[in-house]
Order: sequence, then C-alpha cells, then structure tokens
Amino acid sequence: MASLSFIRLFRRRPDNPNMSNPPPRPRPGLFATLGDDFQAAFLEFIGTTCFLTMAFGGVQAVSYQGATSEASSQIDTVLYISFCFGFSLIASAWLFYRVTGGLFNPNISLALLLTGLIGPVRFVLYCIAQLVGGIAAAALILALTPGPLQANTFLHVGINPAQGVFIEAFVTAILVMSVLMLAAEKHVATPFAPIGIGLTLFVCHLFAVFYTGAGVNVARAFGPAVVTGFPFGSQWVYWVGDGLGSIFAAAFYTILKHLRYWKLNPGQDTINIHESPADPVEAMLGRSRSAVSADQRSRVGSVNEKRRDPRSLDTNASSAGGTMVNEPSVGSATAGKLRGNDSVV
Repeated sequence: MASLSFIRLFRRRPDNPNMSNPPPRPRPGLFATLGDDFQAAFLEFIGTTCFLTMAFGGVQAVSYQGATSEASSQIDTVLYISFCFGFSLIASAWLFYRVTGGLFNPNISLALLLTGLIGPVRFVLYCIAQLVGGIAAAALILALTPGPLQANTFLHVGINPAQGVFIEAFVTAILVMSVLMLAAEKHVATPFAPIGIGLTLFVCHLFAVFYTGAGVNVARAFGPAVVTGFPFGSQWVYWVGDGLGSIFAAAFYTILKHLRYWKLNPGQDTINIHESPADPVEAMLGRSRSAVSADQRSRVGSVNEKRRDPRSLDTNASSAGGTMVNEPSVGSATAGKLRGNDSVV
C-alpha cells in the first residue's frame, strides 16, 4: 500500500486550465541549426570572457591590496570577492541573455541539456566556448595586472576532498536551480532573472569561497588552472562536485515540472490587483458585522415567536369561556356614522 501511495504521488495529474506545461515543440534535426549554434557559441565565448575578466579582476585587486597592506580582514576579502562575482554576472547576463541565454557556465549548460532545453550540438559548442572563455579571461588578467594570478580555486586547510565535492555540489545546485526557475521558466519575473541569478551567485560565494574558493563553474576553476599550470591537485573536485550539482538540480526541476508545482501555490505570477488578499481590517469588521446582524436576526425571530395575533388571542379567550368586548370596527354595521375627524384607513 505504501508503494502504491508513493506511485500516486508522482502520477501525472490533469492539467490546470489556467496554467499547464506548453505542448512539446517539434525537434529539428541534430544539425539543422548548426549555423546558429556556432554563432551563439561564439557570442557565449565573448560573454564568458567578459564575465570572468571582471570577476578575476576583482579577485586580483583584493589579493594585490592584501599583499601590500594589512588593512583588509578576511571577512572584507570574502565580501569583496562575492560582490565581484555576483555583480559581474548580473551585468554580463543582462547584456547577453537575449542573445545566447547568458549561461557562461558549463554546469548550467549541462542542466539545460538534461532538461531538454538545448540540444547536444549546442551543449558541446557552449562548453567549449565557456572553457576557452575562462582561459582567455585568466590570461587577460595575468597580462593586465601586476603580480602572479591569484584567481585559482583550491581547498582550504582542513577541508578534505569529499567535503569539497559536497560543498561544490550544493552551491552549484542552488545556482543551477535559480537559472531554471527564474530564466528557463517563463513568468512575470523572467526579465529580471539576471538579478536573482547574480544574487544567488553572491550568496553561494559567501558560503563557499572560504572553503573551496567557490568554483560553482568548471570554466571559472579551469581557466586560471590552465594559465598557471595546474598548481593544485584538487582540480577534479570542481569537475565532479559541480557536475553532481548540475545533475541534482536538473532532476529536482524535472520532478517539480512533473508534479505541476504551480498548483501548490497558485496565483503567484498574477498582476491583477483584484486577486490580491482583502484588507485584513475590513475582513475582520465584515466578520464582526455579519456576526452582529446574525445575532440581531436571531433576536428578532425569538421576539416574533413570542408575539401572537390579537385575533388568535380573542379565539383563545372565547374558547376559554372568558368575556371579551370587541370594539366595533370602522365601516362595520355597528360602527355608526363617521364623524368629521374620522378616517376610513
């Protein structure tokens, strides 16, 4: 019985008439859009280079300043690096997301491939473009700034490879989920997806930069390692951990779509003001008034039940053997003539 309940939980439900999955689009041939794929990959290379050049430049600046001054603390360094990566992604993604999607990350490309949002040819071309963009950005910073390149990722002292893999998998899954839910899913907040994704990368760096250097992106970890000759032996951590994070995020997103997640909390994407919640004060007053009116109706009903028709009283009195003197009614035979001030009504 438990297994049947579990199966029912994941069984496809009828579509909501207000919101449902779009019908499947016909898939073109594998190489039908090869020209567009090459152009998009080239622009993805440009975007990745711009994003990582700004981010690596920030890391290089804070490292150079820390080497020449004792003024900065470790917390200041973490905040500065997190801001550099988060806001560099906001700026770069907003510039390129209408052109290529603004992925700049092979792990995001992998998640889009697994969820069927891009084809295998574009995935391969995007990954090559993003990895080469990471190398180009690291080489540019090495050529343009003084001192050795400081943008390498490595495991902090006390962090073993297993811990590094799971930290990287976790933060990568969070970043990929932000892309899938804010950019891949179409809703009223989609035009502002670069802000949400950039802030997500900022928060991921706040957590992971002290422990693993916050790779969260194979191209980000691979580029500086290539330029500096792989000085650390932990490069595999970022390939395995970030890859696992992408797979987990893609699987979780697929489950949400299969369960029709929008049914769980409907109305979140509406822009109709009339669908907003009612004024709590008016709602409370309305309940109070309805309670008072109901109480008044019940009281009036009880009073009406206690009242009796005078004619029924006459009948009851006569049947009881009592004597009742009735006033003659106006216009009756015993009423006599009308006087000047009398009214027929």
